[in-house]
Amino acid sequence: MLKKEVSLKGNSFAVRVKKDFLRNKYVYLMAIPVLLYYIAFCYMPMYGAIIAFKNYKIVDGILGSEWVGLQWFIKFINDYSFVRVLKNTVLLSFFSILWTFPAPIIFALFLNEIRSNKYKRVVQTLTYLPHFISLVVICGLIVQFVGRDGMITSILVNVFGMERTNLLADPAKFRTIYILSELWQGIGWNSIIYLSALSAIDLQLYEAAELDGAGRWRKMFHITIPSIVPTIIIMLILKLGHFMTIGYEKVMLLYSPNIYETADIISTYVYRIGLLEGAQYSYSTAIGLFNSIINVMILIIANKISNKVTGQGLW
Repeated sequence: MLKKEVSLKGNSFAVRVKKDFLRNKYVYLMAIPVLLYYIAFCYMPMYGAIIAFKNYKIVDGILGSEWVGLQWFIKFINDYSFVRVLKNTVLLSFFSILWTFPAPIIFALFLNEIRSNKYKRVVQTLTYLPHFISLVVICGLIVQFVGRDGMITSILVNVFGMERTNLLADPAKFRTIYILSELWQGIGWNSIIYLSALSAIDLQLYEAAELDGAGRWRKMFHITIPSIVPTIIIMLILKLGHFMTIGYEKVMLLYSPNIYETADIISTYVYRIGLLEGAQYSYSTAIGLFNSIINVMILIIANKISNKVTGQGLW
């Protein structure tokens, strides 16, 4: 009798799955390219991470190469560049999050207060546009604008009396240029998710607050911001999950040997060591794996702290 009940339950589950598949077959078909992408570019390459523990040689292959354990990790920690690239990565990521994370939230809050829909659409369009410009073009514009005879350099020279020079060749100015360009490029696009969260707030809360005599600022601080806190927390945790790999594409397009002092981060160091300077595949893989492990640790810690403090988290 028990076997029969289990069989019926199994059949029932199989029938439900079949019906669901037939009902949503086009949705499943649309999901296939996404699954193939993640399998091909996210899961299959994980097998190659084993070369971080081997003295990889192309002729021997991954399995045939000599096993060396933690040799490459120890070499990286003892490398003279270790402190520099780790410090640059942490500082650039920290200042990027410090300035570029709250900016879209503030922008969304003020944009939400605009009553003219026409003006709001114009502002949104203008702030979204930089996101759709190719990163190569963006970096080309930055190089031109902050060059010795660039527009921004000329403004600083004429208005503030600064010495005319190539701003991007000065290590002390690299982080400022990078973060300001990130703000310009992403503030509008990154505000979309917060504007969506704002649109989901119950309007009856605002009406009740108005009856109690609350003004626009009080409604913002007591209704609007608390309502989007869960979204802010989730986005912050996701941002922290990329703490050690943030913005490496732009850094590679902007930096030069003159500013390695502040611009060389772990991701760019991996690219240079792995592909440009002798193709040290095992060494660069070990550095990349080291970087990924730190990212995962930061993500887990941030999520745990968030769960304990606010009750919100990814899991």
